[in-house]
Amino acid sequence: MGATSFGARALFFSAFAALQPVYADDRPTNVQGGAMRETAGSDQPAAAAPAGGADAPPYRVVDGDHVDANTLKGWQTYRALACDRCHGADQEGLVGPSLVQSLKVMTKDEFKAAVLDGRPENGMPGFRSVKTVVDNIDNLYAYLKGRSDGAIKPGKLKGIE
Repeated sequence: MGATSFGARALFFSAFAALQPVYADDRPTNVQGGAMRETAGSDQPAAAAPAGGADAPPYRVVDGDHVDANTLKGWQTYRALACDRCHGADQEGLVGPSLVQSLKVMTKDEFKAAVLDGRPENGMPGFRSVKTVVDNIDNLYAYLKGRSDGAIKPGKLKGIE
């Protein structure tokens, strides 16, 4: 049998992701990333910035599993698109690389290019034509960066209340 074309694999993964169960509290709301809203009433401290980083992290997290609204949308996007099929439920890699390790060295622009344009030579489809991903790319980055920095625990997340 011949090798499967990249386009056929991308179509398969996109169709497969569309068939994955999505729970009511996992649905992205397709609100574009940008300035993070502070959650009213929270007197919990935000996670510290990663060592050596002068910039504030793109996420806010309390107790490892309560995150700001945009980071929660990033987690929901990861689940809705079934990224775990290649990158693992804990983002530590399966057939695809560990995103926990990759985001330790990738810039935000490199991350966006890899997700939106793909890495065809490595079997990674591009998601530029998937509205949910395009609308939530900054949120997805925030979630995965928080996982990479060790501030966000693996597993189910909740919003900061």
